[in-house]
Amino acid sequence: MVTRLDEGEQVRGGIIIPDTAKEKPQQAEVKAVGSGKLLENGERVPVDVKPGDRILFGKYGGAEIRIDDKEYLILREDEILGILE
Repeated sequence: MVTRLDEGEQVRGGIIIPDTAKEKPQQAEVKAVGSGKLLENGERVPVDVKPGDRILFGKYGGAEIRIDDKEYLILREDEILGILE
């Protein structure tokens, strides 16, 4: 489970680029992770991310949920494009 991070408006050469024109990966902070993917043979593959990590994911990835009036996004590990350091 992750929360999206606000990027704000980008200004390039005096031109404001609206959010609708941006086609770049989104950033989020990992809030919680599961125990990993369960393989057919019963083994679990551990997750490579941990709470607190900042990640990149595709704009249309994940499933949005709301818990206690806060919005979260649930992603599969294969939807994560990278971990920011």
